[in-house]
Amino acid sequence: MPVHPLLASRFSPLLFDPEWTVTEEDVDVLLEAARWAPSAGNSQPWAYFVARQGQPEHDRVVQHLARSSARWAPTASLLIVTMAHRYVEDTDWAYSDFADYDLGQSVAHLTLQAHAMELACRQFRAFDLEALTKDLNPGPGWHIVSMIAVGRPAEEPPADRARRTTESLRTAPWD
Repeated sequence: MPVHPLLASRFSPLLFDPEWTVTEEDVDVLLEAARWAPSAGNSQPWAYFVARQGQPEHDRVVQHLARSSARWAPTASLLIVTMAHRYVEDTDWAYSDFADYDLGQSVAHLTLQAHAMELACRQFRAFDLEALTKDLNPGPGWHIVSMIAVGRPAEEPPADRARRTTESLRTAPWD
């Protein structure tokens, strides 16, 4: 059976249409998809700081981008800061080994929902983590992990999308 077309056609653009606006309803749908991701013990240890182009939140986030991402990320309609709640209260665990993994599943749900809506996401970590953390000041136990640029792609997917073979997935890294 082939991979579902939604998965096979997804790509991470470097060019976004700067005129395209993701609506508030679209944001709600994206976050709803993220909300439905599985998580360890149904802990749902994720949060998203949504920064819309033209809004003060966007300016707060853009100032912390690295030069490499500052060339393309601000043209996306949204910049979303992802956060994981790594420290767990009221349990026997002081630290959740699964928080970042669970956040990743939530981001994957958001990413595929965006693609189904003819939007695209590019996930990245090219920003000043320390300065952004100081600026946003997430609550106790929360840690910024990455950002997602979301918008309408302004480029076509690359013709050649090389991927590792399934055989290499089964054998690496334990030779």
